[in-house]
Amino acid sequence: MRPVRLSARGNAAPASPIRKLVPIADQARARGVKVWGLNIGQPDIVTPELMWEAALKDHPKVLAYSPSAGIPELRSALSGYYEKHGIGLSADDLIVTTGGSEAILFAFAVLADLGDEVMIPEPLYANYLGFGNMLGVKVAPIPTRAEDGYRLPPRAAWEERLTSRTRAILFCNPGNPTGTVYTENEVEMVLGMARDWGLWVIADEVYREFCYDGLKHRSIMTWKADADRVILVDSISKRFSACGARIGCLGSTNRELINVATRYAQARLSPPSVGQWMATAALTLKDDYYEKILAEFQKRRDIVMEEFGRMAGVRCETPRGAFYAMPTLPVEDAEDFAVWMLNEFQEGGETVLIAPGNGFYATPGAGQREGRVAYVFEEESLRRALRVLGAGLTQYPGRLKTCPSKGGS
Repeated sequence: MRPVRLSARGNAAPASPIRKLVPIADQARARGVKVWGLNIGQPDIVTPELMWEAALKDHPKVLAYSPSAGIPELRSALSGYYEKHGIGLSADDLIVTTGGSEAILFAFAVLADLGDEVMIPEPLYANYLGFGNMLGVKVAPIPTRAEDGYRLPPRAAWEERLTSRTRAILFCNPGNPTGTVYTENEVEMVLGMARDWGLWVIADEVYREFCYDGLKHRSIMTWKADADRVILVDSISKRFSACGARIGCLGSTNRELINVATRYAQARLSPPSVGQWMATAALTLKDDYYEKILAEFQKRRDIVMEEFGRMAGVRCETPRGAFYAMPTLPVEDAEDFAVWMLNEFQEGGETVLIAPGNGFYATPGAGQREGRVAYVFEEESLRRALRVLGAGLTQYPGRLKTCPSKGGS
């Protein structure tokens, strides 16, 4: 009998640093340990009640497929929401997706062939690597440095990595996992490179509402002259604390691109109907909802930085957006430390799960001393989780005697 085998692509698929340690965390919980999950961007903010009402009230007798591009009511509501942000996307320019993840997959599939490359600043959202692997698209990392605030490097650094297979630039603004909010000059540099090199730009703007210290987010779609080469990726998961609704969208004014992406949307049939009802309702929320969310997460950001400041040897650039921090830890291997925390350490019956930083890099060996922390808990819980983390660092057998002098890898 001949043996069967898995695909080389499947065997090469990267594990998510956000979820790969969850089975070990579950084992700790089974032992009675309380595990503070700082690994994943799942806010504890209560999902707006009107979203639940929309899911349950006046529901149809049959939960049917929706249109492949999404229900007209949601696409119109999204168009109105974007108009408030100076983004000119009509309902026909939008495809509702199963979370922002599917929007990224569609974008890669539409823009790149097998073996083509997408340039992405790193550290990067880890699942970009997984999406590229699924489609045989290579992620070409553009390194940034913690000591520079993870700002985009000059154009020459990008040009060194430009090849004949480069098809697009992808960047997340505000950034996951760094919390960087890019300046208008940085966005203009990206658009200038795209024009000169004949590239597409994929703009992941999921964290648009989360900009701190008075910073304002300007969408790449507001550069009207370049809009036809840009794909906008978005999601309701974070701003409405509705990750399980699985509703995102892909937007572009390029009609040919939308037509091709629609074929992929048809192939997967339709996005979740219940989630679309919830999203349509959420988009009726007034400005004060977003203002409260922003104030709450800026407070949490400040708590994170305050608590890191109490941990000897921990260095972290202050995040200006999103709700993640990327500290450099006084350890040789942050993943080993994270596993040790789950298997060997507890304080008062509690421990912490962080996401190892190396999984947010495409460059081999990078991010070994970093970890991503999601500040998704209310103040008391967040402080407690971080103090347990700090206690673990003081007792970790692999703690460095001489701590790194700079952030980063």
